[in-house]
Amino acid sequence: MMWGNWTIVNEFVLVSFSALSSELQILLFLLFLTIYLITLMGNVLIILVTTADSALQSPMYFFLRNLSFLEIGFNLVIVPKMLGTLIVQDTTISFLGCATQMYFFFFFGAAECCLLATMAYDRYVAICDPLRYPVIMGHRSCIQLATASWFSGFPVATVQTTWIFSFPFCGPNRVNHFFCDSPPVIALVCADTSLMPSAEGKRKAFSTCSSHLLVVSLFYSTAILTYFRPRSNNSPESKKLLSLSYTVVTPMLNPIIYSLRNNEVKAALRRVIRKALGPQKL
Repeated sequence: MMWGNWTIVNEFVLVSFSALSSELQILLFLLFLTIYLITLMGNVLIILVTTADSALQSPMYFFLRNLSFLEIGFNLVIVPKMLGTLIVQDTTISFLGCATQMYFFFFFGAAECCLLATMAYDRYVAICDPLRYPVIMGHRSCIQLATASWFSGFPVATVQTTWIFSFPFCGPNRVNHFFCDSPPVIALVCADTSLMPSAEGKRKAFSTCSSHLLVVSLFYSTAILTYFRPRSNNSPESKKLLSLSYTVVTPMLNPIIYSLRNNEVKAALRRVIRKALGPQKL
C-alpha cells in the first residue's frame, strides 16, 4: 500500500514526566527505583525459595515461579528506560528500540494474562475437585499450561507490533508517555487507524482466592481503561497514572500478595535460610 512521500521518523521522544519540576522528578526516580528493586528482589526470592524447597513443588508454586519470571521481564522492559528519563533526561528512543519495547511489553503482558487465567483454573480445581486435583494438575499438565501461557505472548506481540509499525510516521515524534505504549504511538500515525465509528463454603473459597482476585482485578481493570478506550477524552497524565498501576505497582504487589504472606512460603524461606547458615541459629 502506498502512503505517499512521508518524512521518515528515525526516533521518538518520550515525554514521560517532563512537565514536572526537576525536584519532583528526582523524588519520583527514587520512589520508582525503590519499587523496582523491591519488585526484583521479591520475585527473585520467590524463584529461589520455591525452587530450593522440596515442600513447595506443588502446581501452585510452579505457576508462581513462572509468574515471577514474567514480572521480572515485564519490569525490565519498562522501568529502566523510565528511570533514565527521570534522572538523566534520556528521553529519546530509536524507532527500532520503540518497536522492540512495545513488542516485549505485549509479549510479557499477554503471557501474564494467560498465566493468571491458568492460576485461577488451578485454584478452581483445587477447591472444587480436590480428589482429582493431583490427576488433573499433574506435572505434565502444568508444564503444558505454563508453556502455552508463555507462547501466547508471541502471536499477540507479533500481530500488534507489526500492525502498529506498518503505518507511516510522518509528523510529530513525541510520545506522550513514559514508554512506547500503543495508544500514544498510534496517535502519531499519519493515517486513519479507526476500524469503526467511534455461604460459608463460598466465603472460604473467596477468602482463599481473594488475593488472586485482587491482583487480577487491578491488572485487568487498569489495562481495560487504557486499551479499550485508546481515543478517550482522558488526559495523557491520567493514562500515565493508569499505566503505572500495571507496569510498576502490580509487579511489586504480586510477590507480597501471592507468596510472602503465605505461611508455607515463609516456613520454606526459614528452612532455606537455616540450610544456608548451616548450624548457626537465626
